[in-house]
Amino acid sequence: MQIRELSIPDSYEITPKQFGDDRGVFLEWYRFDKLAEVIGHPVDLRQANTSVSKRGVVRGIHFADVPLGQAKYVTATHGAVLDYVIDIRVGSPTFGQWDSVLLDDKDRRAIYISEGLGHCFVALTDDATVSYLVTDTFNAEREHGINPLDSDIALVFPDEAGEALLSPKDTDAPSLAEAAAAGTLPTWADMRAYYSSLSAAFTAKKG
Repeated sequence: MQIRELSIPDSYEITPKQFGDDRGVFLEWYRFDKLAEVIGHPVDLRQANTSVSKRGVVRGIHFADVPLGQAKYVTATHGAVLDYVIDIRVGSPTFGQWDSVLLDDKDRRAIYISEGLGHCFVALTDDATVSYLVTDTFNAEREHGINPLDSDIALVFPDEAGEALLSPKDTDAPSLAEAAAAGTLPTWADMRAYYSSLSAAFTAKKG
């Protein structure tokens, strides 16, 4: 597989090598060792989620308190979504910016989003099925959201998504500026220290 860092530091696009024949296709869509080589530590997976969405459904922007946070490894097993990573780390050189990866059942790419980053996607097809591997179990008290329609973030949804369909929870979420003022966002310095601690613990265990 090929792993490419996105324009938002600590997020990656993963493109698997597919092996097809007259029976179908085989691929490795997750390899902990390959990912660990890039991010500096293995990902401690604790929960797997699946969502099925109508065309136009927007889910996010979501993030969790760190530690532990929720790093996410996301792929689409049916249909297509445009998946966004948003830098919500106060003090980051790319704070408020985003990047995106097309996840579909053709190229079968995945995206890895480190702890402390915002995550969102829009479904481009009906019955778009997304699977998430995450590093902590769901805890409602530690989960937060940012309005995906925040004009300061300015996510661009493709025309093929049609009319955006959002939950009241997401449209009622604060803007990025409001979340920053409330002190709910992670900081760049704290997240750099947290990523370093994960790498240091892994190095010490190996040694």
